[in-house]
Amino acid sequence: MKIAQIIPTLDRSGAEKQMLLLSRELKSRGHDVQVAALTRLGPLATEFEASGIPVHLIGKSLKVDPFALNRLAKWLKDGNFDVVQSWIFAASSYTRAASRIAFGKNRNKPVMITTEMAVDLWKSPWHFKVDRKLAQWGDAVVGNSHAVVDFYRDQVGIDPARLHCIYSGIDSTEARPATSDEKQLARQALQLGLEDRPVILFAGRLAEQKRVLDLLKATDILKHLYPRIRVLIAGEGPLKQELMQFANDVELKTNCLFLGLRQDMDTLYNAADIVVLPSSYEGLPNVVMEAQLRGLPVIAAAAPGTVELVHQGQTGLTFPVGDSTELARLLEQLISNPEQSETLGKQGREMIVNDFSVRQMTDQFEKLYVEL
Repeated sequence: MKIAQIIPTLDRSGAEKQMLLLSRELKSRGHDVQVAALTRLGPLATEFEASGIPVHLIGKSLKVDPFALNRLAKWLKDGNFDVVQSWIFAASSYTRAASRIAFGKNRNKPVMITTEMAVDLWKSPWHFKVDRKLAQWGDAVVGNSHAVVDFYRDQVGIDPARLHCIYSGIDSTEARPATSDEKQLARQALQLGLEDRPVILFAGRLAEQKRVLDLLKATDILKHLYPRIRVLIAGEGPLKQELMQFANDVELKTNCLFLGLRQDMDTLYNAADIVVLPSSYEGLPNVVMEAQLRGLPVIAAAAPGTVELVHQGQTGLTFPVGDSTELARLLEQLISNPEQSETLGKQGREMIVNDFSVRQMTDQFEKLYVEL
């Protein structure tokens, strides 16, 4: 099949990584895969191109950009694709509208698939209305977890007949648990001393959804027991200055390291003892999958989507969203109980390797393409 994958940018984020993994596997199976970035390229562009997957920039520069819409419509029409798959709200909205321009009301080809990657609580009733209308111009809406599918059925109002759940995948050969030497080298690279422990990792956008302040509050509790606790915070976002100010105000400046956007996530995972995700909502969070693949114990807020990876007491530990005191208690529980920490890490890795492979994800997408 000839398959188009369309997304706003090629930054190194969750949806973009999943699109790369899927595209590579589809190409390895003999499909002709091409990628379009709606707004701009990014660091993943070179990885697509290195895999022999052509990348095209549409060049959307305005919030409502009719010129970009027409360019996308022309690219779709000229491409003669069998399947067009879009990711994230902006790209999905433009893609479905462009397909209407390119192919008219009675489109038989290409198959149009929208991929949703989160329980999008940020969306307003206006966004829901757009989603419902544009869903009629496509063939399927795929959620990467049951929580996402439930949200788009119950809250947004998408026809259940159009909804499908296909879990995100991960390449199980890309990482393994770090050896003690690798852990030591990673901590040296981050200028952490032997006495700087435990090391906690958060990676993600510094925005309200992620609730990083809950982690800082938990750290403020734990610093009295563990004065050399170190919290690695990788990411950027609108709350960065506010979070840094809080850390400064409660004397956590030396405990919490704001690292910004990182291209060396392997180093951060190797340095970490525990990965924490306090988010209020997710889809199927890549950071949890990546941590579990590396055998790291995960503590996460019991948010929709996240709990499909973090099974309480089996593949990690969960706490009620917003309960920083319980987060502190669970962190102390794992810090003081290395055997439990190791067991949760092993069981998490086993689950990821067995149930969340790129091969399984691609099998299901390929099957859906054929059926549609």
